[in-house]
Amino acid sequence: MLSFSCDYNEGAHIKVLEKLMETNLIQVPGYSEDKYCQSAREKIRAACECPEADVFFLVGGTQTNMVVIDSMLAKYEGVVSAVTGHVNGHEAGAIEFTGHKVLAIPQHEGKIRAGELEDYLEAFWADETHSHMVHPGMVYISHPTEYGTLYTKDELASISAVCRRFDIPLYMDGARMGYGLASYRTDVTLPVIAEYCDAFYIGGTKVGALCGEAVVFTKKNAPKCFMTIVKQHGAMLAKGRVLGVQFDALFTDNLYFEISRHAIDMAEKLRKGLEAKGYSFYIDSPTNQQFIVLENEEVEALREHVMFSVWEKPDDEHTVIRLATSWATTEENVDKLLDLMQDRAI
Repeated sequence: MLSFSCDYNEGAHIKVLEKLMETNLIQVPGYSEDKYCQSAREKIRAACECPEADVFFLVGGTQTNMVVIDSMLAKYEGVVSAVTGHVNGHEAGAIEFTGHKVLAIPQHEGKIRAGELEDYLEAFWADETHSHMVHPGMVYISHPTEYGTLYTKDELASISAVCRRFDIPLYMDGARMGYGLASYRTDVTLPVIAEYCDAFYIGGTKVGALCGEAVVFTKKNAPKCFMTIVKQHGAMLAKGRVLGVQFDALFTDNLYFEISRHAIDMAEKLRKGLEAKGYSFYIDSPTNQQFIVLENEEVEALREHVMFSVWEKPDDEHTVIRLATSWATTEENVDKLLDLMQDRAI
């Protein structure tokens, strides 16, 4: 059975595992107060070209979104997100569980637009009854989006400018950030993200780590007692070294970016192969997630050989599936998948 259902089916990159084994019996303090976490923080600050950044290590993506959003909002505030945003549709109401509403606005291939965000915020503050409503207290975006699409540098700058105008922070979910940064069709870098976002996280779970995410606050704006809040939400590891060692390895000798580029290369090989066979793409994704449209019968036939994600149904006869590559995807498995796909070329 071939697996293209997501990008964290494998364990961890061998260099990450080797670093964990190498440091396994060295005794260090807990709760991310160890030398490996400190080393990883310095390497991440350097990669972001943001020496003043505060860096924290949390256990997973949903916990990270929940903790960061909850810590940055007042009790009466909510977070603005694309209607397709991960926090709105795929985190089991984790944000609402903390007492904050997700305020959904329209999406365009997974992205929000600065003009529509500005209109939304202007309309809220112009409403004479806004004291009876949930206040928009921050903006959430993801890069890549749920559709594998990417924000451009200009789009980030425009969204950031709107946030500055209304004095609310811009937060980026970076669960797959490595794959966005490694895309051949992007002008966004880690320093660009650090410039325009008030907070973001660098995903490890989906990009070569066993688990863990690195949260970065870029404007000396880390919430007061942030690690206490992390612990209250159950997102702290006592053996914080496990996270620090992994990120220290990922940000040594460009490993994070090299393995991310491998996933992009495999996705490009897959995309070109499917195009040559005549398949239709639901969206033009420049990252490791590729979305194709299949007849329902084809979906069921493919299930016998391949694990994939079902995304949505554009009509009664067709289904959109997602094929995701990762840092560990092999050319051999991409070739096997392409061999399974019926040739539709005319």
